[in-house]
Amino acid sequence: MLKVKFIPQNKLIEVESGTNLLKAADQAGLYVEGDCAGKGTCGKCRVKVIEGNRGDPTDAEKEQLSDSELKAGWVLACTRKVEQNCVVEVPLQRDAYTRKTTMPGGVENLEAEPFVEKIAVKLDLPALKDQVADLERLLIKLDRPNLTVNLRELAGLPALLRNNGFSVTVVISGSRLISIEPGDTTDQLYGIAFDIGTTTIVGSLLDLKTAAVLAVAAATNPQNIYGADVISRITHASQVKGGLKQLQDKVIGSANEIIRDLLRQTKIARDHVYEIVIVGNTTMSHFFMGVDPAYLAPAPFIPAYSRALDVEASELGLKINPAGRVVFLPNIAGYIGSDTVGVILATNMDRRRDICAAIDIGTNGELVLVANGKLTACSTAAGPAFEGAQIKQGMRAAAGAIEAVSYVNGDIELSIIGNTPACGICGSGLIDAAAALLDAGLIEPSGRFINPEENPDEVPACFKDRLRRGPGGFEFVLVPGAKSETGDDLVLTQGDLRELQLAKGAIYAGLMILLKEAGISENDLDQVLLAGAFGNYVRKESALTIGLLPQLPPEKIIAVGNAAGDGSKMALASKAVRARALTTPEKVEHLELSTRPDFQDIFVNALPFRNN
Repeated sequence: MLKVKFIPQNKLIEVESGTNLLKAADQAGLYVEGDCAGKGTCGKCRVKVIEGNRGDPTDAEKEQLSDSELKAGWVLACTRKVEQNCVVEVPLQRDAYTRKTTMPGGVENLEAEPFVEKIAVKLDLPALKDQVADLERLLIKLDRPNLTVNLRELAGLPALLRNNGFSVTVVISGSRLISIEPGDTTDQLYGIAFDIGTTTIVGSLLDLKTAAVLAVAAATNPQNIYGADVISRITHASQVKGGLKQLQDKVIGSANEIIRDLLRQTKIARDHVYEIVIVGNTTMSHFFMGVDPAYLAPAPFIPAYSRALDVEASELGLKINPAGRVVFLPNIAGYIGSDTVGVILATNMDRRRDICAAIDIGTNGELVLVANGKLTACSTAAGPAFEGAQIKQGMRAAAGAIEAVSYVNGDIELSIIGNTPACGICGSGLIDAAAALLDAGLIEPSGRFINPEENPDEVPACFKDRLRRGPGGFEFVLVPGAKSETGDDLVLTQGDLRELQLAKGAIYAGLMILLKEAGISENDLDQVLLAGAFGNYVRKESALTIGLLPQLPPEKIIAVGNAAGDGSKMALASKAVRARALTTPEKVEHLELSTRPDFQDIFVNALPFRNN
């Protein structure tokens, strides 16, 4: 066994010779980005070898790292194997989670009508003339003789009643008696709503008596070590022994970290959290429940289940009241999950009578259209470009990410999260950058950079040194190395523009198919709702410039925050909304784009940056 010490986290572990540093870091509980699932193609898993284990660079390192980075000891964690004891520096994670937990928009004044109820009871004492068994005595007092009771609660019932003068509080979930507590604890009734995203997991702790949100916490989905997209993760689950269990352990572990954070913030006891309601895409729901998603990847994209699931927290290892219920809301189709159900609930799409589209932009874009009182939905494989993956210097929306780019007074202006030196560009910055360079005349509508060698007069003097030929074609220097955190130029490449075109083309084409099926045009839309963190931070004007959205007046395009998460909170807080959620899938017509002969033509026509 060999020793690997990770700094500055000061984690020391032992691994077998030949283990790559990505797996070693994961074993140490450290987050290292790995969008390509260990193929060595994304270049995001950069760590620095301080002592030992240098050796010659791998082919992937030569491809992805600069000469200066190689000399300084930077390696790719997924391709660098541990061959001797070593010390490795892992860059500190600097996620901007406040963007996920403090987004504007969203639902207000949640309706408090919880599914879980607490009833304080005072029982008559047993006597020779009243020899009713303890459980029956309790159920008679509640006037609910058919409640089911778990063995854990029944085993401790005799002592609990007698030690507390036969005064207890009963916790009931539907037809189940899930907990019996000493005294009157009816003032302590809590639940957690989760949005399990492919990239980010968000949890909200609610006081179920008032439906008030008491705390919110978020974390990066640690499954990303197995790839940035769901197909990579399904492949890992299907082809690696124990892969499904690894993916489930990752997401359950992250959910438990969020639960601990929420309880720490509020000083609430875990045993007083009685319910969790979860939304997520169909693949995430399978992983969370430990259900094999193998047949979601190939056509005809069949999930193992689509209905809502309700299990005991202890079955999944979630650290709330062991008998607490965990409810995963229903999915609509193989690639339209309960997160879309959440969006529909939060935006009242199922009750609207105007013409409105909701778009949740991410690795998998989900779109819903309501027209003529009918709901239709589809999903598009936009790819992870909007999350910063497959972009040369892309990153998630974290400190150091370029999040906004403008063309102002003949120059390019940048906004960087955290006001720190730039170290990459996130999705909103990517869209802004393309729009700004289009406005500056440096990008053609086709998506190509203008050729400064053939058309030098078309390049303004201030950009002559910034638009240059790179390894993969022309590229534009957004931040020179002297001003970046990494010391390297931060660039937007021709390849980045192509990835953006593919992503935005897929979203736009999906919407056009929905409109075509409804027999209407984009001009008939009364509103377009942008859901999710990405939709909340992207500038509408930039999205319109590049043709991501239909050409509507900006005031018709509304950011609605984390609507999926809001829908989860609504279904946790209210029985009535929960009932709506359970029947929503049957109200939605699913359009499978892969079977549409017209999709490819619409997609190709959507690739140019301006749709005129």
